[in-house]
Amino acid sequence: MTDLSSFPVTKKWPAKNPDIIQLYSLPTPNGVKVSIALEELGLAYEAHRIEFGAEGVKSPEFVSLNPNGRIPALIDPNGPDGKPIGLFESGAILVYLAEKTGKLLPADVAGRYETLCWVMFQMGGIGPMFGQFGHFFKYAADKVANNSYPMERYRDESKRLLSVLEERLKTRKWLMGEDYTIADIATFPWVRGADVFYGGREALDYASFPAVMAWLERCLARPASAKGLEIPA
Repeated sequence: MTDLSSFPVTKKWPAKNPDIIQLYSLPTPNGVKVSIALEELGLAYEAHRIEFGAEGVKSPEFVSLNPNGRIPALIDPNGPDGKPIGLFESGAILVYLAEKTGKLLPADVAGRYETLCWVMFQMGGIGPMFGQFGHFFKYAADKVANNSYPMERYRDESKRLLSVLEERLKTRKWLMGEDYTIADIATFPWVRGADVFYGGREALDYASFPAVMAWLERCLARPASAKGLEIPA
């Protein structure tokens, strides 16, 4: 049995089976990226629900795993050289899992880097911009009731990013063509989330992006997506 005692997070959220991957997360657009990938890859894992706030993501135990105090984070007891490794940042975790298994990332160097470009497009663009749109559109609407600029700024940038996806997907089944990759897994939860979490479908004019909407439906239809979107319960 693997000894994970060097990771303080396992004291607050004990591992029932320390020989499998330990996932610390919530079913948010960022969190479900990792659970969906784990389901796609068929890797055994144990999910721990980490709430927001002082007892969850801001607790010393969790911060010891992710200094930034954000989900998701992960411990792989069978990391490089067979030693346990702790990871944070959803994009980094997706790359790690893909490279660990040799799946969801093209084997050829050019394809690999093109896929990583689209992962970084999500990490640096879609995630932050959609998140800010949602904040001002839904959660802080009362605070900016007399100033529409913040919501409009992030709405318009989110729509611009959707137009980039639209052009990419007009002639492709997946972001990388015929192969489903971590680029799709990184991105589609945010496109779904802007509607499901923020109610932004009409504000972002989803009807104007038919290729994106068709791609989103294909992503959601995958069995691993259906399961991963609900983890941790």
